[in-house]
Amino acid sequence: MSDEEFSKISCDIDLDGDGKQNGAMIIPWSRDESSWGSIPMPITVIRNGDGPTVLFTGANHGDEYEGPVALTKLRASLEAEDVRGRVIIVPALNLPAFRAGKRTSPIDGGNMNRAFPGDARGTITDMIAHFVTTRLISRADVVVDIHAGGRSMNLLPMSIIHDLPDEAQMAATLAALKAFGAPYGMILTELDAVGMIDTVVEEAGKVFVSTELGGAATSTVETVAVAERGVMNILKHTGVVDGEPDIPEPSKLIHTPKGGCFVSARTEGLFEICRDLGEHVNEGDVIARVHYLEEPDRAPTELTAGVSGQIVCRHMPGLINRGDCAAVIAEPWTG
Repeated sequence: MSDEEFSKISCDIDLDGDGKQNGAMIIPWSRDESSWGSIPMPITVIRNGDGPTVLFTGANHGDEYEGPVALTKLRASLEAEDVRGRVIIVPALNLPAFRAGKRTSPIDGGNMNRAFPGDARGTITDMIAHFVTTRLISRADVVVDIHAGGRSMNLLPMSIIHDLPDEAQMAATLAALKAFGAPYGMILTELDAVGMIDTVVEEAGKVFVSTELGGAATSTVETVAVAERGVMNILKHTGVVDGEPDIPEPSKLIHTPKGGCFVSARTEGLFEICRDLGEHVNEGDVIARVHYLEEPDRAPTELTAGVSGQIVCRHMPGLINRGDCAAVIAEPWTG
């Protein structure tokens, strides 16, 4: 058996079977409290004959909740007779992190979105990433991974893609981003794309759409609605479900083409945000300050915009550390 074929994880449903199946990926986890224990990670497959396969994942990071809410509701409402093709739903991709309400796994410290394509003989996080790569992404035509800002960030509700070198793949991916129908559509330049599910899907030549829908380790009426509408829009766009995508207004297309779009703290202290999400700023504008509560004679440090554009992301906790992302500024994208 090749390394790609081998997996310690089993699945108690038939990934290729017709009908609606709710089941689990069984992940072995031997530990002090449970010698022969395992983690049953929920998965749903809804299939009705031939057609495209769409894979939806949520809680890639465990403190991001719009995906789990929208996908839990989708698996309850969608039936096999509604579908042409196949829908695979994993509402919590990093289930240990989700249970703990943390970005990373409390079992091995793994950041799921830096673990791909995974390792069948590695940690729990590595094994999940390997199974998803070899068993789920390999079957999919389109992958939608629903993110939010988690505990440390808050963002404008946006769908996200990357600027791809293959023109046909880029066109198909951009069409999917527009079909998702979020208020904003970001063509994002990643600071670190190694190990991301995004990269594995894109390198396989498939369509990949991510999101950032709010944050602060909670969800809102608006962000859940964007996620719910978005997943149904993708199913309609791909022809898996009948109907036309429901798009109240076209997504405002934005991007982060320069390093100056990311504003980071260079000291630690008490964080004061000076400009709200969605506001336009000019290069050099003060967007935040770091105060030093225990140093009365020390002047605050001002964090300034490196480019002109719209604030699309902000740091959420009241304290900030050196190197933390304080804000992200995006510019209009014209293609």
